[in-house]
Amino acid sequence: MREIEMRICGLMMDPITNMPIVVLKDLQNETVLPIWIGVYEANAIALEIEKVATPRPMTHDLVRNILLGFDARLRKVVVTELKDDTFFAVLWVEREGQLYGIDSRPSDALALALRLDCPIWVTDDVIASSKLSPTLNEKANSEELRKWLENLGEEDLGEYKM
Repeated sequence: MREIEMRICGLMMDPITNMPIVVLKDLQNETVLPIWIGVYEANAIALEIEKVATPRPMTHDLVRNILLGFDARLRKVVVTELKDDTFFAVLWVEREGQLYGIDSRPSDALALALRLDCPIWVTDDVIASSKLSPTLNEKANSEELRKWLENLGEEDLGEYKM
């Protein structure tokens, strides 16, 4: 299965469903993958995007601290599957020369990737499936929203506000 490196280009509210969307784009700005996520998960990603320091570690900060404390490295996160309109991801963690794949929700994987500055990958199957998914297409069904997502520029995203 081929993997495509992507980056988080921003968070936004879906203008139709009013749910948070994390928007991934490939490095060539040719492919856009919107992933609808929960409000709390969006907040965790937004805190890191905006570099907001919290007085106590949030859950993703705790996981980062655990990984660092055990001398483990997050090598990459991969969005691996889209099944029944649910995205799946894997954290690839290396410790003492061993590589471990750990099941994760994409929103958690992305929040950790931001905190540990590691690459984000998406399988080409997920990208193809997202274009065929009836429910995801309903969410982004309006041709207007689809074109808007595909033509997003950095200046369109701005700061994420809840």
